Amino acid sequence: MSDTFSKEEKAAMKAAAAEAKAAKAGADLEEACLAAIAEMSGTDTELAETLHQLVKRHTTLAAKTWYGMPAYANADGKVVVFFQSSAKFKVRYATIGFQPDANLDEGNLWPTSFAVTKLTAADQKNLVALLKKAIG
Repeated sequence: MSDTFSKEEKAAMKAAAAEAKAAKAGADLEEACLAAIAEMSGTDTELAETLHQLVKRHTTLAAKTWYGMPAYANADGKVVVFFQSSAKFKVRYATIGFQPDANLDEGNLWPTSFAVTKLTAADQKNLVALLKKAIG
């Protein structure tokens, strides 16, 4: 087992440091989110744009980036939901994930991330319900 970080992990850590610096300097965090989406390609772009529109249309979460990924934070600045492109870590699906500040608790076991390759109208409806529950 290697004790070193992968190239992708190192890039994510650098992105996180840059994000913290930008936030402190009062940068436009939504613009950074949109730039992160614009850097994607193919299905990743389509999925990230769809998530962005759903979050903007149905929640009060604020767009930003988190480890270089599009993310959406609550009024306290805590990331609630994020998007991870399939290309970022060279996997076959993108991920929509929810952080601990998402109010998704249901019993003793509940999902916090979802593999996604396509977002149909039904999928989007389910995602909107999750987003609303997450901020509820």
